[in-house]
Amino acid sequence: MKKKNNITRRDFIKNSTGAAIALGIPTIIPASAFGANDKVQVAVLGVNGRGTDHIKGFQRQSNAQVVTLCDPDKVILQTRADEFEKTHGRKVKMEQDLRKVFDDKSVDAVSIATPNHWHTLAAIWAMQAGKDVYVEKPGTHNLYEGKKLIEAAKKYNRVVQHGVQLRSSVAMQEAIKHLREGLIGNVYMARGLVFKWRPDIGDKKTEPIPEGLNYDIWTGPAEMRPFSRNYVHYNWHWSWNYGNGDVGNQGIHETDLCMWGLNVGLPEKITSMGGKFLWDDYKETPEVLSSVYHYPKEKKIIQFEVRPWMTNHEDGVGIGNIFYGSEGYMVIQGYDKYETFLGREKKPGPSKKEGGDHYKNFIEAVVAKNPALCNAPVETAHLASGLAHLGNIAYQTGRVLTFDPKTETFPGDAEANKMLGRAYRAPYTVPEKV
Repeated sequence: MKKKNNITRRDFIKNSTGAAIALGIPTIIPASAFGANDKVQVAVLGVNGRGTDHIKGFQRQSNAQVVTLCDPDKVILQTRADEFEKTHGRKVKMEQDLRKVFDDKSVDAVSIATPNHWHTLAAIWAMQAGKDVYVEKPGTHNLYEGKKLIEAAKKYNRVVQHGVQLRSSVAMQEAIKHLREGLIGNVYMARGLVFKWRPDIGDKKTEPIPEGLNYDIWTGPAEMRPFSRNYVHYNWHWSWNYGNGDVGNQGIHETDLCMWGLNVGLPEKITSMGGKFLWDDYKETPEVLSSVYHYPKEKKIIQFEVRPWMTNHEDGVGIGNIFYGSEGYMVIQGYDKYETFLGREKKPGPSKKEGGDHYKNFIEAVVAKNPALCNAPVETAHLASGLAHLGNIAYQTGRVLTFDPKTETFPGDAEANKMLGRAYRAPYTVPEKV
């Protein structure tokens, strides 16, 4: 008989310190508590990449509207503001300094699409200013920041949604239900795959800071380096100073789904290997990375792989997940499709393709003043990102690491423990006491 379990949104965090932090459920208040036209007033921070989707996503909500755009690059900021006015028929406020956004009492929520190194500090400052937060993946730049993010959400009782939109997908929710109810039997392994074209970025050298860019604010908590287009605007992903490689970029969707599907938290054993095999480029992060996360008590394992070229798909998956069970396996493609194959004959089982609206889910939680309504709560920002951070640390140390999920440290390993956090550049410092 197939084992059945009730699925809960936070089941998978049971093995982490995040499990001890339960967000309260405040009294639901009417939407009329918000700004003009009883709509949640949203500011989007970072409008060069993912921020463009945030603008569209919140503007399509009937009970929300984007009122402020913020970016340290004045040229990009003006371009987005002009596009917004042309599309929506009204002007939007512009700010280069995100601290001015937090000081604006008319802003109810901020949506953070900055580079990774800014995610946690921007979210904490926003919560301290009384704002609810939608934060892009990864929610953190290092493991230390995840604990601070959870502490702030609890202390300031704010709604925090992590930008892993597959959590709002109808198909993904159904897929997880099947895994919990034993459709493919005892699920013992999950794979996350990111086979995405990432060519050589070249050496763009250093140069004077472009006119209109506030490079001090762009750099924020990170170490100040001479300006280079190897960092600004997209290639920061491949520098440890700002990004986390593709396991901490596209890969967060897959690490999150691996943990959700296996119903686990942070692992006890981690090993990674990789490097550069196609190009002698200027990326600091590896172009190929294979990480294995072991859960000996649960008898489960996660394997994650990044490849920067499209040599093949595995069971039709270039970007997605595969779950392996004693009675079959499940294939996840992207954010909105799953298929199952049962028995040794690989007989097609249940499947579905249907997405969802992650922005809508966040706004519903904000209007209700109820963090528990979030499909991707603050704990996912810590744990899914944390899995990527642990894999990167194992790669950088070049050895198998032993990790204690309760203390979230590497016992007796000073070298690895040093990599759990970072040195912050004042005044852009993630506080020890939020």
